[in-house]
Amino acid sequence: MRLHICAVGRMRAGPERHLLDDYLLRADRTGRALGLGPTTVHEVEDKKGGGPAAEAALLERVLPQSAIRVMLDERGKLISSPKFARKLAEWRDAARGDLAFIIGGADGIDPGLRATADFSLSFGAMVWPHMLARVMLSEQIYRAATILAGGPYHRA
Repeated sequence: MRLHICAVGRMRAGPERHLLDDYLLRADRTGRALGLGPTTVHEVEDKKGGGPAAEAALLERVLPQSAIRVMLDERGKLISSPKFARKLAEWRDAARGDLAFIIGGADGIDPGLRATADFSLSFGAMVWPHMLARVMLSEQIYRAATILAGGPYHRA
């Protein structure tokens, strides 16, 4: 199953980009044998300042047609890392080719796009900058792959 991180904003070179690239490389190395990956990052940018509705239209263009849609949203479900790993395995085993994680911009995800979610995931009640959310998500994808592979990275 191919994974996609579809996000508003362009990540520049720097520590966040380095962490994102590192975790995605690790996830790819671990996940490929498990049928997870590769993970592709799709970035969109609303240069006209149209807000969440304009961002949603741009995100729709990069979302794979029949992908499972997972919205990162503060109102989403809080789950543990092992449960996240099990969800990834369930989605993979459902024989859907693509899984898209959607990260909105500074004003969140447009309600119309949010309504198309197959699942809504929260990293907690706090709001995280969307650049850090990408890093946190990439780490959790890597952690999930190691959990599914039986590796020692996750200790619980």
